[in-house]
Formats: sequence, C-alpha cells, structure tokens
Amino acid sequence: MEQRISLITLGVRDMAGVAAFYEALGWQRVETQDGVIAFDLLGQTLGLYPLEKLAEDIGIAVEDMGRGGTTFSYNVRDKGEVAPLLAQAEAAGGRILRAASDVFWGGHIGYFADPEGNIWEVSHNPYSPLSGEGAFRWNGY
Repeated sequence: MEQRISLITLGVRDMAGVAAFYEALGWQRVETQDGVIAFDLLGQTLGLYPLEKLAEDIGIAVEDMGRGGTTFSYNVRDKGEVAPLLAQAEAAGGRILRAASDVFWGGHIGYFADPEGNIWEVSHNPYSPLSGEGAFRWNGY
C-alpha cells in the first residue's frame, strides 16, 4: 500500500446543507454521479455521501458508524489567516469550537465544526511551510 489518502468521504444526513457550507467556504464541486457530491482537493477529494447509503455500503447499521476522534486540518501560510477562516466557517453555518490562539509548540490554531459536527482545525505551523501550491508536508517544503 502506498502512503497516501485518495478520497475522504463524509457520511452526511443533509447533503445539500453540508455542500452549501463547503461552497460558502469557497470550495467548488466537480462533476459526479448522482448521489455523490465531491470537491477536488490538492492531491485528494472530499466526498459527501448519504450516511445511510455509506452504512449500507459498509454493511453495518447507521448507529454503528460512530463518531470517532477524527479531525481534518487546513494549514495556512500565515498566523493572521487563522481567525478570518474561522469567522468564514461560522458565517457559513459552522460552529467555532476553539478560537484562534497560540499553542505550546509554537503554532497558532483554532477549531470549527461543520453543520454535521465534522471537526476541522485551521492551523499555522511555522515549522511546516506550505508549498507554493499550498500542499502540506510535516517538515515543510
């Protein structure tokens, strides 16, 4: 298995509402088959899929899908970008979980949840500068 993630799928109850949230953040949909909404990312795709159908595809009950300790991180080039992105997420219908603030390791972070509770971190990591196109690598480019 190669060390990569190709697609992140969020099982959601309100496809239109969650899609509208990500579109309000400036993301653009790509053409997909009926029943799937997708946003191409840098090297991956974020897919939205009906929660019930995702559970059916896996072969388990919706109640068994759980809500694990997963977060998604969006790294920015400058510390000053964190708070405005949190405000944009809140204006789009997200909920701020942690306001932008400095952290012990030298970074600056904040957290928000999308309308269905998926948690995102917005982070500036001064030790991992992004590539020119915005790609992240743990020790930078």
